[in-house]
Amino acid sequence: MGWCDDPRSEKYNKLIKFPFDFSAEKLHIKENIYDIILVLNFNTNPIQKGKGSAIFIHITKYGYKKTKGCVAVSKKDLRNIIKYIDRKTLVTIN
Repeated sequence: MGWCDDPRSEKYNKLIKFPFDFSAEKLHIKENIYDIILVLNFNTNPIQKGKGSAIFIHITKYGYKKTKGCVAVSKKDLRNIIKYIDRKTLVTIN
């Protein structure tokens, strides 16, 4: 599984399956940061190519290293967040 981040693709900013002919972020990686992801629906309705893709809340890398636009928290904190949200929850990042 992956998430297309290539604005040339019609699958831009959408979940995809590999093999895939365009650039996409792999959601199964060694660091396990995508064991749990919350898709933030950034740039999804309508999708504007080049505006941004694959924006999630996910598990942080060791030492809380920077992300490429996502929000990353500890696995424990992410599990706690999940208890308090549903499909109607609005996430605002300032």
